[in-house]
Amino acid sequence: MMPVVSMLIAAAAAATPQVAIDSAMADSAAGWNAGDLARFTAIYAPDAVYVAGDKVVRGKAAIAERYAKSFANGGNTRGRLSFQPMAWRPLSAVHVLHVARWTLTPASGTPQTGLTTLLFERRKDGWKIISDHSS
Repeated sequence: MMPVVSMLIAAAAAATPQVAIDSAMADSAAGWNAGDLARFTAIYAPDAVYVAGDKVVRGKAAIAERYAKSFANGGNTRGRLSFQPMAWRPLSAVHVLHVARWTLTPASGTPQTGLTTLLFERRKDGWKIISDHSS
């Protein structure tokens, strides 16, 4: 009998790119909301590049380090994360450009929102972000 995680990975791999990427994005947001940094950053490829403001961060480990300050005491300090897909553009059989609106809703105060442009690449372990430009 196949373990549940293996079945989910196999199902996601068989899904259309949009369905698989939406699933990965939802799981990343769920990781954020659960205060699980490893789950939140699992969507990034090891060699991913992250751009925000005037910073360029290279590599999944450095991206995780950048976000680590938002995670404290088994939670996160910035609010509940959600993504709203805005645009899709397949670039090749293994690359998809995805634009989404991110929203952080704190327990109290005003939500923050912005746009993210993500370049996904299909790899052996699923669709992974290889470039993230967020504002």
